[in-house]
Amino acid sequence: MMLVPNNYERSTIFALASGQGRAGVSIVRVSGPQALTVIQALCASRPEVRRASVRVLRAKDGSAIDQALVLTFKGPASFTGEDMCELHVHGSPAVVEKLASCLLSHGLREAMPGEFTRRAFENGRMDLTEAEGLADLIDAETEAQRKQAYRQMEGGLRSIYEGWREAVLDALAQVEGEIDFPDEQDVPDKLAGMAGAGLDALAAELTLSLSESSSAERIRHGLDIVIIGAPNAGKSSLINGLTKKDAAIVSDVAGTTRDVVEVAMVIGGLPVRLSDTAGLRNTDDAIEAEGVRRAISRAQSADIRIAIIDGSCANSEGSDLEGLLEMLQDEDLLLINKSDINGAVATSVSRETLTVMSVSAHSATDIDRIRNQLETLVATKFPVRGHA
Repeated sequence: MMLVPNNYERSTIFALASGQGRAGVSIVRVSGPQALTVIQALCASRPEVRRASVRVLRAKDGSAIDQALVLTFKGPASFTGEDMCELHVHGSPAVVEKLASCLLSHGLREAMPGEFTRRAFENGRMDLTEAEGLADLIDAETEAQRKQAYRQMEGGLRSIYEGWREAVLDALAQVEGEIDFPDEQDVPDKLAGMAGAGLDALAAELTLSLSESSSAERIRHGLDIVIIGAPNAGKSSLINGLTKKDAAIVSDVAGTTRDVVEVAMVIGGLPVRLSDTAGLRNTDDAIEAEGVRRAISRAQSADIRIAIIDGSCANSEGSDLEGLLEMLQDEDLLLINKSDINGAVATSVSRETLTVMSVSAHSATDIDRIRNQLETLVATKFPVRGHA
């Protein structure tokens, strides 16, 4: 929660609006009642509003700080609704530090995290949904997150909420009309009953929105995809192939992976946490048994499960496969691995809701097939909605 200083209402604030560190250009924003006065002091004269001007910024002692591109905005026609200015200076840490010191000497204070957006909200320049969309847009790491955040920042949620509000007000007006004017000739009979159809439609919209909320949440925060299977089925080879790096140790020794190995990646435009887990088997080893427990727990909470079995073993169609199938949900992925080994068995699965693929985790072509299938699955289960 943002702690509001005692001088919040009358303070003029500043902050570095661009990234930290060395850069070609750094942008410092100033907002508040003294913004234009301070800029006039720095530039010796006040630049024209909404017109870019090249000025030499000077400290109180008259020494030059830097040559900058200066933009000024008169409230309420600004991002925060207050008088504002932007100083585009050369992006060396020394210049930014000197400019910040000078602004402090003029009585300004450094803005708290999110304070510019807070002032924009308080001054009616954006509503809460747009402010949240802006925060999500700044944090967006994938294309899907960018699209969702931009729609919200542009008022996508606001328009939906306003529609719901209008529907409630219409129904309320119909009910109140019959109560307040029961004997008026120009008031239709059973006016209150006419509100039912609108409320039914509103309830359907709300139900649909709630059902799609989990998809929007996954786009915002990312997906969990978990790889499960028996020891030596090829789980570690699969995660290494999908991530194109040595994320997990590959060994012929059963039980090599005892904990969850997580790798961040992007699949279908969404951020994904891909996890390799301990081989599922009964064991007397306490550490390995804990790894198996974690694997099962992670699989139960994951958004998508990838089950992998060793197609080169004669018992692939036995109890191990049936145990895996019990852990899978509709639209999960089942891989019959080691198809490149002579004598690999073809495994039949009766679950039509699963995607079954015969692959080799060491084949670049098959890895691409798996990645393409995951992208299709992600796009189907978690589409980017227009009102996320």
